Amino acid sequence: MTTEILKSVEPTLYDEDYYLWVETTLKQLENKDIENLDWRHLAEEIEALGIEQRRKVESYLKQLLIHLLLYRYWETQEEDRQRGWQIEITNFRDELEFYFRSKTLYNYSLNCLDAVYIKVRRQAIQKTALRPEIFPEKCPFTPEDIFNSEYFPE
Repeated sequence: MTTEILKSVEPTLYDEDYYLWVETTLKQLENKDIENLDWRHLAEEIEALGIEQRRKVESYLKQLLIHLLLYRYWETQEEDRQRGWQIEITNFRDELEFYFRSKTLYNYSLNCLDAVYIKVRRQAIQKTALRPEIFPEKCPFTPEDIFNSEYFPE
């Protein structure tokens, strides 16, 4: 029993050298050496990878929406709107396009759109100091508009 407790406390390759653990795990997978895989950490890493992908989609979507809102409603910033914000909007669309090669991540963006917009609206109000009622409570852009590389709100 004491040996089992000590084994669970001993550092693993995952704990001591993460990169070596990744290389080792990859070789084990390539060689179909499933008996020696570190299943617990492998499962954690795969789960973390999926969470990170969704987080990036949310982040790019948030940035895209904030720029679309500012472009549409912050009229005193006309000069920024024409130059910088179009470039930013295009950049965030390009980043999302990369992630949307996965239909799952595209569908995830549609599912989280309303929740992300609530945060974006709050951020736009803080950034611009404009009256809250200027910004619609519901997202004024359709997914088709949001992801259309030719669309810039007027």
